[in-house]
Amino acid sequence: MKLTQYSHASGCGCKMAPADLEKLLSGKKVEGFHALLVGNHANDDAAVWDLGNGSALVSTVDFFMPIVDDPFDFGRIAATNAISDVYAMGAKPIFANAILGWPIDLLPIEMAAKVMDGAKQICALAGIPLAGGHSIDSKEPIFGLAVNGLVQTEKIKRNCTAKAGDYLLLTKPIGTGIIGTAIRRGLDIENHAALVIEEMCKLNVLGAKLANLEGVNALTDVTGFGLLGHLIEMCGENLSAELYTSKVPYFDFLQTYLEQNIIPDNTYRNWNAWDKKVEGLTDMKWFQLLNDPQTSGGLLISVSPETYPELKALMVQSGLTNFVEPIGIMIERKAPVVIVNAN
Repeated sequence: MKLTQYSHASGCGCKMAPADLEKLLSGKKVEGFHALLVGNHANDDAAVWDLGNGSALVSTVDFFMPIVDDPFDFGRIAATNAISDVYAMGAKPIFANAILGWPIDLLPIEMAAKVMDGAKQICALAGIPLAGGHSIDSKEPIFGLAVNGLVQTEKIKRNCTAKAGDYLLLTKPIGTGIIGTAIRRGLDIENHAALVIEEMCKLNVLGAKLANLEGVNALTDVTGFGLLGHLIEMCGENLSAELYTSKVPYFDFLQTYLEQNIIPDNTYRNWNAWDKKVEGLTDMKWFQLLNDPQTSGGLLISVSPETYPELKALMVQSGLTNFVEPIGIMIERKAPVVIVNAN
């Protein structure tokens, strides 16, 4: 039984389109709670609540439909992806609760147990318990986590606080949406899928370490809106970004799949949201890659030039040597929010 055949979408590609999400949240901003430091008034990765003792609670929820066929791997990827939102705020996760929807009449409950086992393995690697959760009988398989973490209040990292002159770095290769689509179509080459799955299961632990680097001015993780979408969020209303495609990491075997037109539908949905904010994206390969909806993607880091050497040393120490080269730079606001440069 292949899990991806029992859902209409996969991974973070299940996310609502940016325009639909904006309509959903319009007029529904939470106000009047002074302890709510980060809520849905911002497009950040998690909510943050001031505990009043110099620390803050970081809370997030993330779930989706299968991006892979193996239930154990599905659980691992979904858990890694959910925990990443806490790391993206500079926080350390402390515990998680599971969210499970399962088509009881279609798929054995033993498969759902394997999904849970995969999530438990990742939680153990993160040093947290999978403390509880909630399950329902649903038409499609769904799994994710609600994750809580802690961070010192003055060390919270946001996705919208970058500064002009900052270097941009990305800690994982892009292209997971393309491989996820190949898996759904039964066109993936086994060793390629295995490599991508292991990348999606790597915890973004670096995020918690970045809380101690003051010159890391902004931080987010790259998921369903693709690298372009999350970079546009990072630019906010006052900045633009130059992106160097020659420096952006991606899975080097993806061309095999692009030549077969294996592209997620949400690649075009993402582009429809960003096309008027991007200049210079003329190469079809990079159109596909930069708009590709990522699942359990890497951290997108905006760091001052002065702090970059310290960040680079920390990344090398963390086993991220292949990702220490900047992929772009933040600049003062221009008419296009993101300028794509082939150099």
